[in-house]
Amino acid sequence: MHLLLFLSVLLIAACGLIYELVASTLASYLLGDSVFQFSTVIGTYLFAMGIGSFLSRYLNRALVDRFISIELMVGLVGGFSSSLLFLAFAETTSFRLVLYLVVIAVGALVGLEIPLLMRILQDRLQFRELVAHVLTFDYLGALVASLAFPLLLVPHLGMVRSALLFGVVNAVVALWSTWLFRVQLVRPVLLRATSVAVLLALAGGMFASEWITSAADTNLYADQVIFSKDTRYQRIVLTRWKDDLRLFLSSHLQFSSRDEYRYHEALVHPGLASVPGARHVLVLGGGDGLALREILKYPSVSKVTLVDLDPEMTRLFSTNPLLTKLNGGSLRNSRVRVINADAFVWLDANQDFFDFVVVDFPDPTNFSLGKLYTTAFYRLLAKHLSANGRIVVQSTSPLFARQSFWCIAATLRKAGLTTAPYHLYVPSFGEWGFVLASTGVWQPPTALPAGLRFLSIAAMKNMFDFPEDMQPVEAEVNRLNDQVLVRYYEREWSDIAH
Repeated sequence: MHLLLFLSVLLIAACGLIYELVASTLASYLLGDSVFQFSTVIGTYLFAMGIGSFLSRYLNRALVDRFISIELMVGLVGGFSSSLLFLAFAETTSFRLVLYLVVIAVGALVGLEIPLLMRILQDRLQFRELVAHVLTFDYLGALVASLAFPLLLVPHLGMVRSALLFGVVNAVVALWSTWLFRVQLVRPVLLRATSVAVLLALAGGMFASEWITSAADTNLYADQVIFSKDTRYQRIVLTRWKDDLRLFLSSHLQFSSRDEYRYHEALVHPGLASVPGARHVLVLGGGDGLALREILKYPSVSKVTLVDLDPEMTRLFSTNPLLTKLNGGSLRNSRVRVINADAFVWLDANQDFFDFVVVDFPDPTNFSLGKLYTTAFYRLLAKHLSANGRIVVQSTSPLFARQSFWCIAATLRKAGLTTAPYHLYVPSFGEWGFVLASTGVWQPPTALPAGLRFLSIAAMKNMFDFPEDMQPVEAEVNRLNDQVLVRYYEREWSDIAH
């Protein structure tokens, strides 16, 4: 009997932490700045738990009935929290309000659970043993949830089903509590019937989860969603309208197939064409294989190493027929080696030298991405350059995020590299920027590969000329312990949105 009671504590703790992680992760997916979102959601959740614990003192009668009712409410609110948040983001302009209301509601209910359960069990165990056992299983449940969430739940079930699954767990705990505490129940029949009803509602939500996410995606994205998946690292969404394929990572547009060639030709060729006889090339990010497609146009390149964090990205772009047609099957080319790893960690452990490095990370929307735009990372990268090697860095918009762009250029210079910033117009993004960097002075190439759709020697000369509204502005250097770039980026793009 005691084992089942403490198993209930473990499951309750696991459920509570899962709801907290779901809310934090969704907020970071949809709003960016993962450190801020996780910090504020977790802080609000813990505060709400404190409120719930305080309010538990006012529950004095029918404690078991109250405990079971609270379990069912936690299961319903927490289980449907992910669905509600997705729909709120797609359908309303009040996502933050809904987010924190949900967090407060779940946190307060979870805060009521353990104090009530301890009061229910106080006659069965000595106080010292009761506290020790309850807290032990509470912390064990938190450990189980924290490991299962990134390793199993998000990659295999996604956000909506993960929350609903643990809603079911809460409802199951409520149902078996009607048996464990049957002697103490005031309204056993009503509570059992309600538990079954909540279980059925949550099970129905599990079956309807695809419809829920599809409904949210339909309203969130202008075009038809043909693929969506939550991974350990991001939410991948692919949309299609006629011949236009668009990739979104955590709600941020990565490319449109109608004009991506402009971006990727400009990303690769000004640097790679200026390195005669380049043989070994490194691509960091770029899991869509589109930069690879351009690199493989050089016969001298004998080996390309691509390092992308998310295996789902490289798997999708190496198997989906629409996408392999777009990238020319580059990820399956015999000259290409694909590695799924954190670029910072991999680079630190690797000993190879490269003639050309493409740094094609998503924009620095959060600190986990911002670390890949720091002096520490660029100094590490410079150690892997061959004598005449070049680096090119995707550097956001010099028009819409002017200070962010020049911050990246300043950070590369602080890392001891010579820089050559440039820009071009990409219809899907507007004016976009890049920075070439090397240990020596960059000399423009005199020839480019055949078959390019946009870039030419004449067009390339204009790309290194910045008009008045994109001229350099003062910007601090982005360091690992003070990522000013993330703050610049958030402020500048927020100003555009408003």
